[in-house]
Amino acid sequence: MIATLSVCKGHREKNCNVFPKDLHIEVGSSVEVVCQTSCSNGKFFWTLNNKNISESLSKTINSTHIALSLRNFTQSSATVECRSSYTDQILGGIIIKTFSKPENIACVLHANDGWPHLFTCTWNHHMNSSQAINYTILHDSLNEICKSQVPKCTSKDLNTVNSIFSCISNSTIIVRAKTAVWEVYSDPYTFNSLHIVKISPPTWTVITPSSDHLYVEWNPHCIQNNCHCQIKYYKTSSSNDKATKYLSRHPSHFSATIEDLESCIKYNISVRCAFNEALWSNWSQEITVLTKLNKRHIRLRLWRNVAKQGKNGKRKVHLMWKGIPSTCEEVLNYTIKQIPYGDNTTTGNYTYTSCGSSSCDVDVGQNTQKLYLTVSINDALLAEDSVYVPAVAQTGLPQVFSIQTTTHEGVIQVSWNASEKTISSYIIDWTHDGNQYYWKETTSTNATLFGLLHRKPYNITVTPLFNDSTGHGSQANQICSSIAVPESVSVRDVEVNDRSAFMKWETKSQDTCSGVITYVIYYETQGRPQFNVTVNGNEDGVWLKDLKPNIQYSVIVEARGYNGTSMSKKTFFTTNKFDSKLIQTLSVCGGFLVILILSLGLTCAIQWKKFNEKPVPNPRLSSVAKWLSQSHQKMEGFFQPITDKTENQVITDETQREQGAPLNPVCNGDKTRNKKLMVCDPSISPSPESEPDERFSESQVLSSPEGSMVFSSSQSSPYRSQDSVEPLLPRVEKTSKSDLESKKQEKTTQKSVYVSLNMFEQSDVR
Repeated sequence: MIATLSVCKGHREKNCNVFPKDLHIEVGSSVEVVCQTSCSNGKFFWTLNNKNISESLSKTINSTHIALSLRNFTQSSATVECRSSYTDQILGGIIIKTFSKPENIACVLHANDGWPHLFTCTWNHHMNSSQAINYTILHDSLNEICKSQVPKCTSKDLNTVNSIFSCISNSTIIVRAKTAVWEVYSDPYTFNSLHIVKISPPTWTVITPSSDHLYVEWNPHCIQNNCHCQIKYYKTSSSNDKATKYLSRHPSHFSATIEDLESCIKYNISVRCAFNEALWSNWSQEITVLTKLNKRHIRLRLWRNVAKQGKNGKRKVHLMWKGIPSTCEEVLNYTIKQIPYGDNTTTGNYTYTSCGSSSCDVDVGQNTQKLYLTVSINDALLAEDSVYVPAVAQTGLPQVFSIQTTTHEGVIQVSWNASEKTISSYIIDWTHDGNQYYWKETTSTNATLFGLLHRKPYNITVTPLFNDSTGHGSQANQICSSIAVPESVSVRDVEVNDRSAFMKWETKSQDTCSGVITYVIYYETQGRPQFNVTVNGNEDGVWLKDLKPNIQYSVIVEARGYNGTSMSKKTFFTTNKFDSKLIQTLSVCGGFLVILILSLGLTCAIQWKKFNEKPVPNPRLSSVAKWLSQSHQKMEGFFQPITDKTENQVITDETQREQGAPLNPVCNGDKTRNKKLMVCDPSISPSPESEPDERFSESQVLSSPEGSMVFSSSQSSPYRSQDSVEPLLPRVEKTSKSDLESKKQEKTTQKSVYVSLNMFEQSDVR
């Protein structure tokens, strides 16, 4: 920012200004700034980067000048302004910039094959300058020996290098930094030339690993072989500083034996050397070495997983062991020996099985077995261990129960209830394919399984140990190390109503271990906000409610899992205009109404047909009986059966005439509406004017002495012969005509009846 110069109108000779201009000072130094106040009256104050400065730092020189003193100024760039207190007018200002001197100087004499050939110095210079800075290295008598524009300079002049190296006393150098507007010198740097010599890195000559140590040799490139060295080594798989080890060697010793190494492990090794009290050389190139198997380091540990008994009565035992790294290059021999448990004999027909380097499968019977693993190299025994396999039906052995498993982010937690018997420890083994097993031992009732493969189902078995034997193993339910969200989600079906819809979806995944935590269903219609509903991952359908009738909706299903989400394609559906249940109800009611109308019409048609086609009774199927008074009906019953077993008597016309009976009966009411019942009174003679009833034109009626009527049929009559009907009242002798007339009134209550029984012929009537 450039300070402004204020000039008061009408007084050109009275100026206001701040000086000196373009001020550059060294960091931490003091500076004084003067303000000319001729163009203004009153009080004045200073600001630094628009912030007021304490009045104690300002002083009045005379009536037209004030001065500002700044001590220990460290800001890289700052704006200082002089202002009027009355008008807040800026009277003038300047920009103060600082510069620093070079520091932390370090110089090195680089030696190659024992003699220096380069002189290099480096330093720090904290500057943010837009101008180019030129650096110069000045030796003792301010001789310029090197120039550069960066904070590093190397002199290849052998005369200069030799003069510095051969200097018996200490040497001093100064670094000068210079620009177009400022110049600064560093503090003097004094050194001993023998202390700044740095030789070339050593080179390896011999590296020999053995079973219990590692032997190395190197070429130090020292001056007159008068130097000391240091070895650095660490495991290749762990390069942090805490795991790094150092081994120092005395002068003139350029070999070393490293003993504290693990078996069959790769190590990175490097070495560096220094001349007397001079600087360390750079580290040599790192080399990687695989150590040999050390017998003292072997801690063989054998375990087994016993499968269920097969149909052949055999059990498959998967043996696995630890203690020998699989990275060993030595050729080792692994042998399994099967011995019946309790057999202490030294000789016997035992079974031997040769195995691989980490696992082996053998078959055992139902009885208790003890399996021995021996590891040897060149017929020399290295280690041996055994494991116990209980019998199938062996009882009394401890066993764990209630195994619980949980998984989270690829880690499985296993816990179980402690056995009631005394247990020394537990073995947990797990596998994802039945071939590769992993196992660990613990004294607690829980374990954490790390390093599992992602999205794989694991079978876990827990077995208790006691003394030198093992209990029965208990297997947990299969559990996945992690759950993956299905690759695809698709809407399977949508059942729509007018104001709701039921949708179903399905998922597909190639992983065995896949699952969903929650489903989120998004649905919307054009021009309206989006809605969503969340359901549990076990659901495969949901009701969408509060929809609008006859509107098209779009729906998307999102499956959320532990490792991400999966979205379905957008599916469209349109709600019904009316409620489908209402339509169904109306349809059902209409159907019932149609069926009812048809049923009523059919019933009426059938009744009408029956009415028009009523059959005429057949007289041959009739019988004759007396219609008694109500008193006799109550006493004797109705329609007493015929008990007289005499033969039927057929009365001819002549007999009827001799007795003076009329040929045709007279029926009260002539033709009754009930065609099944005809009531006749034989005591009433027909009038000459009356026409005989057509139905009785061929019938003959006789008045029996008992007062009953017997009908006889001629050859052309359709009536059948009737059995004699026993009278319902006591038999009465024949009386005179006068007696009959006296009893006429009484007989009116005892009418003879023609009753039709089985009036209509059935299919079984002969």
